[in-house]
This record gives sequence, C-alpha cells and structure tokens, in this order.
Amino acid sequence: MLDRRRFIGSSALGGAALLLGGCSYDPTAYQAAVAEMTRPLPVNPDFRELVRYATLAANGHNTQPWTFRLQERGIDILPDFTRRTPVVDPDDHHLFASLGCAAENLAIAAKARGMAGDVIFESIGQGHISVDLSPAPREETGLFAAIPARQCSRAAYDGKAVPGAILDRLPLAAKRYAVETILLTDDKSREDILALVIEGNSRQMDDPAFLAELKHWIRFNPGHALAAGDGIYSATSGNPELPRWIGAPLFDLFFDKDSENDKYAAQIRSSAGVAVFVARTDDREGWFNAGRAYQRFALQATADGLKQAFVNQAVEVPAVRGELQTLLRIGGRRPNLVVRFGYGPRLPKSLRRPLEAVIA
Repeated sequence: MLDRRRFIGSSALGGAALLLGGCSYDPTAYQAAVAEMTRPLPVNPDFRELVRYATLAANGHNTQPWTFRLQERGIDILPDFTRRTPVVDPDDHHLFASLGCAAENLAIAAKARGMAGDVIFESIGQGHISVDLSPAPREETGLFAAIPARQCSRAAYDGKAVPGAILDRLPLAAKRYAVETILLTDDKSREDILALVIEGNSRQMDDPAFLAELKHWIRFNPGHALAAGDGIYSATSGNPELPRWIGAPLFDLFFDKDSENDKYAAQIRSSAGVAVFVARTDDREGWFNAGRAYQRFALQATADGLKQAFVNQAVEVPAVRGELQTLLRIGGRRPNLVVRFGYGPRLPKSLRRPLEAVIA
C-alpha cells in the first residue's frame, strides 16, 4: 500500500527536464489546493468538514477508495471498489486498510470537536463502517493536531536514532485494535527487511501488469495532479515535474528494477527503524484495524517530529510475505503493513478529491 514509488531515476528525469528547458507550471494553484484541504477544522464543524479531515488519511496509490454517507447522527464510510488496484492489491487488503486510516482520522477529529467518534465495522455484504457523531466530551490530543501535517515522506532520511521515549510511544496506539506493532531498529533486522523489500520489488517490477497499474496512478505535474485530485504526484517523491506527454514515455524507458532497488536500499538504510503491523485476524475487519493502528502510529510519529513511509513490497507478494512471517516468528498471522521511519525532509503533499466527489 499505501503510497509509493518514484517512477524514474532522478538523474535521468532531471536530464530530461533540462533537455526540455524545464517546466513552467505555476505552483500557486497547487499550493492553494493543499492549503484548502489542510486548513484547520472549525470549532463547530459540520459533517462535511469532518469528512475533509477523514480524507487526509493515508491510502494506497492515493486512490482514495472511499465514499462517505452523511446520516443524522453519524457518518458511514463505504468501500469504493471502482478505485481498486487489483494487481498490487488483489484481495482488497490495502483498500480496507485505507478505510481504517480514514475512519481513525474521522474518529480522532470527532472526539476533538465534542462528538463520540465510536467506530463500528459492519462485515455484512461488501462491508462498511459507521462512525457515531452524537455529542460527547471533547477529547483533543496531539494526534488531532498532526492530522493535516502527516504525510508519507518518500525520501532518504538522516540516519539518526530515535530516542527511547519516542520508540516506547509509537506502538502503544495499536494495542487498542488488537494489532501488534513490531519495531525493528538494529542494523541486522533492517537488512533482513531490506532483502525482502528488494525481493518483492523485483518480482513486481518484472510484472508488466503491475507497471501498467502503477503508471495509471502517476501524476506527472501539478496540472495533471490538480485535474485528477488523486494519484501519485511526481514531486511528492522528489522527482522533477514534466509534461504528461513526455513523462509517460520516460516512465517506460527509465523505470527499472535495479535503480528502484538501489533507491529502497538507500532509504531503508537511512531510516531509524522499520515497523511491521500485524492484525489478529486475516480478514477485512483485521485489515481495517491494521489501517487504524497504522494511522495512529503515523500521527504519533508526526507529532514527535518523525517522517515515515511505506515499504510494502514485502507484504504485497504472497511468497515474500511468507518469508516475512517466518522472519518475524508470528506463526500464521498475516503481516499487514511495513513502514520505515526516521528524521527526514518534508516533501510536497498529495492532493485529495473535492468533497462532492466522495460524499454520496
């Protein structure tokens, strides 16, 4: 999941940008869109404003696979299967984890504004989530303040260790959802994870269907990203912006396994550690809970000044996922999400679709 992949080596892409004389996109509109979607939540928000905060959650390929339905005393969150990624996520694991991320944002924002924020996962049919917004005492935390700031920073970090007090805080939130957070901070463990990430990435990169699906969700410049309101904007991975007509063919020419594996090696080795989230059950509710647990982890990391990003190749390829199970000694439980964390730069944020597009 949940957002990923520079689509081309920066040196090749940068050279192409110079060859074209650079790009003259005006960043003002993009910056305005980011400012609008991340503006503070009003003291007395309506339900639509709560949905805006929910959509700031992490989600696979920034597909935003959700629909919100406003009720008299709550909000329902439903899966939007038209926004699936069936190659990288054939069983919709990441989709339901994404719904968990959105539900957690919504619950935290609701509690901060004097609403219950209780979440119920309904497994009947295709599955949907109900969030209670009846009046309740306010419960504002540092996690709430971190919602508009959280992002997956897909860059190399500075290699500094994280203090023990922060490491102790990070996994605590997951316990309430019966999700185990396994923190790996020693060099050997990170190298073991890296080996599985590279193995998974190599298998994916050898699959033309995977590459076609990934390319479909890439947004090559601010105008492309603004028009879509979703997908993986190139600058969020530190890549130059290019016109779509040249970015698409360059993807086909230069996106290769070796450069991607080198990039992930540098990123994981520069991180302070890796977190693996393991839900108690391997079903939609378990995947949903893994998303809730990760979202709280990411918000706590943000509040503590950390950056984090997914390296999920080790759980997206079934054979490699089995190797990870063995490495972690978790028996038959499924490792759901893999996240690296540490101190690093802030990159441009991904956009979200307008509320009209996500509210039924």
